[in-house]
Amino acid sequence: MTTLILWGALSFVLSFSLTIVVRRLAIRFNIIDKPTISRKIHQRPVAQLGGIAIFLAIAVTTIGILASGDLLTSGAITVNHYIGVILGGCILMIGGFLDDRYELPPRTAIIAPVLATCVAIGFGIEVDKLTNPFGGVLILTSWQSNILVFIWLLVVMYTTKFLDGLDGLATSVTSVGALMILLLSLTSMYFQPDVALLSVVTLGAYVGFLFWNIHPASIFLGEGGSVFVGYMLGVLAVISGGKVATALLVLGIPLLDAIWVVSRRLQEGGFSRIFKGDKKHLHHRLLKLGWGQTPIVLLYVTIATAFGVSALFLQSQEKLVALLILSLIMGLGALLLVQKDRHA
Repeated sequence: MTTLILWGALSFVLSFSLTIVVRRLAIRFNIIDKPTISRKIHQRPVAQLGGIAIFLAIAVTTIGILASGDLLTSGAITVNHYIGVILGGCILMIGGFLDDRYELPPRTAIIAPVLATCVAIGFGIEVDKLTNPFGGVLILTSWQSNILVFIWLLVVMYTTKFLDGLDGLATSVTSVGALMILLLSLTSMYFQPDVALLSVVTLGAYVGFLFWNIHPASIFLGEGGSVFVGYMLGVLAVISGGKVATALLVLGIPLLDAIWVVSRRLQEGGFSRIFKGDKKHLHHRLLKLGWGQTPIVLLYVTIATAFGVSALFLQSQEKLVALLILSLIMGLGALLLVQKDRHA
């Protein structure tokens, strides 16, 4: 436990400190988010590129642990896996920097997440088996694993990208996800000290940045950071032995909101409309009803924590039921909000 605390604290301090440096550089080179279009809700220019601080904190701490011993390679995860994760993160940072700097069109911006996912898979990030909620275990072939991981990582990355619409929202929810995987990997049933260590490093980096990202934010994740926090959570879910259901429960509301938004945009304008931003996400609708940013973030965190904690005690079939309940809650909530929006 002491080891976890020390490395987690190092990641926190690095992220906290590097965020200050990154913010100054973003301002110096004018890489800032200006509220010049209607869907922006902040009132003043805010520095971008915050994800770089999180990435560097995780990368440096991970490399430091690998250099100091076998704490991260005591289980099934190898050095090769960590290289793939860090290289994938580096690709996301480069793509995010270019996007923040030059405002790339969606068809170009998606290249970095796709490449990062392919690199992670190429370096061995895979799912060997999945627990069947109706009993037994599903053994996956290599190609099945590759397809599943590819889809999974892209879905999680774009879920957190869509979620990143309020100060601290995406970072808070993914912090809950990292915490839940940390706790799950410390239970006697799963006990994975290597996964727990990577989870606490990730959590420390998220929280270190979150200090500067909570409302009113002095720095944003940026395009690279908004997908990187999802990327790391998705990777943790995979390398921890396919704990996808746990991550799904934590990201349930944002994921269902993303599905809702994408479906609506497809219906309104076809495929080209999917990536064109608007102010009709769940958090935007709550803002319109008069909620403040902090209460909305706390609501998301509370729901994510409640369902995440349930994952610590539920069996696979029970997790499926929890997901169905979450879907029902989201569906009813969406209908109520749409009705209120129409009569506003």
